[in-house]
Amino acid sequence: VRGIQGIKEATVSVAGMDIKIAVAHSTAQASKLLDMVRAGEKDYHFIEIMGCSGGCVCGGGQPQVPADILNTGIDVRVERAKALYQEDASKEIRKSHKNPDIIKIYDEFLGKPNSHKAHDLLHTHYTAREKYDVEL
Repeated sequence: VRGIQGIKEATVSVAGMDIKIAVAHSTAQASKLLDMVRAGEKDYHFIEIMGCSGGCVCGGGQPQVPADILNTGIDVRVERAKALYQEDASKEIRKSHKNPDIIKIYDEFLGKPNSHKAHDLLHTHYTAREKYDVEL
C-alpha cells in the first residue's frame, strides 16, 4: 500500500484471518474512501488516512513536486521514499523494542513499556480548552 496517490487496498492474512485494509493518500482521497464505506461499497477491518499524499515520508516540509517533474521528469517524493525505505531495510535493528539503547532506557529509567512513568513522559496529553470567539 505504499505510494503517493489515491487509495490503496490490500488483504493481509493474520493468524488465519484475512484482514482487509485500505490507505487513502490525502484528505480528498480519504473523503472518497469514507463515502464508499458509508455507501456500503467497501468494507475494511483497518483504514489508514494519510494527511499528505505519500504520508509523512512525503509530507509537509518536503520538496514541492510539480516544478521538479516538469523540469527533470523525476518525482522527488518517490525517489525520497525509495531511499528512506532502502535505508531502513539495510539497518540491523529496525524495531525500537529491539534496540539495545531503548531497552537500556526502559531497564534503567522508565520501567516497563506502558508504565506510568513511560506514559507520562512519552505520550501526548491533551487538555480541554474553553472555546472563544475572536473578532477580526
